Amino acid sequence: MTLRTFRIASWAAVAALLVTLIGFYIFHSVVGRTDRPISAGSSIGIPFTLTDHNGNPITENALKGQPSAVFFGFTHCPEVCPTTLYEISVWFEQLGEEGGDLQAFFITVDPQRDTPQVIKSYVENFTDRITGITGHPETVERVARAWNIYWKKVPLDDGDYTMDHTASIFLVDAEGNFRGTIDYGEESEAALAKLRRLANG
Repeated sequence: MTLRTFRIASWAAVAALLVTLIGFYIFHSVVGRTDRPISAGSSIGIPFTLTDHNGNPITENALKGQPSAVFFGFTHCPEVCPTTLYEISVWFEQLGEEGGDLQAFFITVDPQRDTPQVIKSYVENFTDRITGITGHPETVERVARAWNIYWKKVPLDDGDYTMDHTASIFLVDAEGNFRGTIDYGEESEAALAKLRRLANG
């Protein structure tokens, strides 16, 4: 190998490493990002009227009376959303009767594509304990902002688009107060411990 070839290969390796590190940083800043911290025990969200996956009106009162896991995503999501909803379904099953009062909500950040029918078909692939929520785009946007959710439409080369979005699961107690998050990729035992605490009040 000549000195010139060696130098080119070295710079290529450095460039590849930088691209990997930048991608890692961007991924983790997006999947865990909220616009500002939320204090445990504080009330989050705003009053709203949206539509559940059965086509019925649903309001913020659905988040009261039972402890809840709330996740914002979209049905065309290639990895984060199906992985998260699958994990929720597994955790609920593992908790058994101990987590019997827990409920989960999947609120779309892509209401233009995620109609009630689309979300219904999507969430029912995982468990009947997840309620999908969609509605008018402006209302969905206000709700997402009130929860400090990051989301952004990202155009694709084929003319379609995807969505970057916060990937944390929000934990809400029976009074509607924020009790913490489960991060994307968090260890299963840690997630189960948080859900047990939530279920037990």
